[in-house]
Amino acid sequence: MNFKLGEFVRFVDENREGFITRIIDEQMVGVTGDDDFEIPVMVNNLTRVHGHKNNPESINTRVEESIVDDDFIEKGIFLTVCPDANKGSVVHFYFVNETSFELLFTLQSEKDQKFHGEFAGIAKPLSATKIYSASLPDLDLWPKFNITIISYTSQNIKFLTPIFKDLKFRAKDFSGSKKTIPFIKQQGWAFELDEGELKIDVQKLKESFFKSQPEKKEIEKPAKEVDLHIEKLRDDYQFLNKSEILDIQLNVFQRNLEAAIAHKFTNIVFIHGVGNGVLSNHIHKTLGKHPQVKTFKDAYKEKFGYGATEVVFK
Repeated sequence: MNFKLGEFVRFVDENREGFITRIIDEQMVGVTGDDDFEIPVMVNNLTRVHGHKNNPESINTRVEESIVDDDFIEKGIFLTVCPDANKGSVVHFYFVNETSFELLFTLQSEKDQKFHGEFAGIAKPLSATKIYSASLPDLDLWPKFNITIISYTSQNIKFLTPIFKDLKFRAKDFSGSKKTIPFIKQQGWAFELDEGELKIDVQKLKESFFKSQPEKKEIEKPAKEVDLHIEKLRDDYQFLNKSEILDIQLNVFQRNLEAAIAHKFTNIVFIHGVGNGVLSNHIHKTLGKHPQVKTFKDAYKEKFGYGATEVVFK
C-alpha cells in the first residue's frame, strides 16, 4: 500500500474526497470527508488528489554544517498537534526536534491490547516531521501512543538517555492556547517529550504549609453583555464534547451572574444563541429560582431573535 496518513484522496467510484486519518490494514484505510465522519475504504477505491496543498512530511531548517560544541542544543523535543489548514476536523501530529542531535524515533499505537507501528524515522537537527494524522471528532477513540527516541551526534557530546513515552490524549490536554510551532509556522499544541523529572524543593514545600491565607480577590466587574458561545470562551472548543461545552458555558454564566449582583447591576444580558435550547433552558431555570432576580426576558429580538436573555435584578 502506497498511501500514507494525512494524504488527501478522492474516491474512484463516487464524488467524495477527504484525508486519510487511519491505516486499518494493507487493504483498507479510514478517510475523513467534509461531513467530519471517518469511513473505511478499500485502497483500490482511492486515488491521490495531485496539487492539493498539504503540509510537507519533513521540514529541516538547518543548513548542513559542522556544529561547534558551544552552539550545541541538548534540549527541545516535542510532539505537536496542529489542525489542518484546509480541514479543521483533521489534525496532524509532528515530531519537532529543536536540538542539535539527530534523533531516531518510532511511533507505535496501542488500543485494546493491539499494537501497530505507525512511523519510524530520523529527525535531523532543527526539524519537524509529520508522523500521524487523525480525525478530531474521534478524539475519544484515539489510541495510546508509545514513543521511543534515541539520540546521535558525532560531536564531543554525551548522548541523551533513551526516551520512552506513553501518551493518551484527552480533551483537557488541549485546554491551553495554541502557539506557533517552530519550523512549520502553524498554530498548534506542543507536548515536551524530554522534560526532566519533577524535583520537589522540600524547604519550599514546608514553608507553604505555614503561609497565611491570601486575601480574597476582588470580584471582577462583568461586561453588560456576556457572549456564551463556546468559540468565544475557549480556543480548544473543537476538542470538547457536548457535555463539557455545556458545563463551561453554565460556569461562565453563573460567575458573571453573581458578579453582576455583587457590582449592583440593574440588568445584564446573556447571549446564548438558539441552538437546541438546552443552554437557554438551564439558564432560565436558574434565573427563575434566583432570589436576586426580579425578572428575565428575551433581549434585542431584532438582533438576536430568541438567542439572548436580559436579566433584571431586584
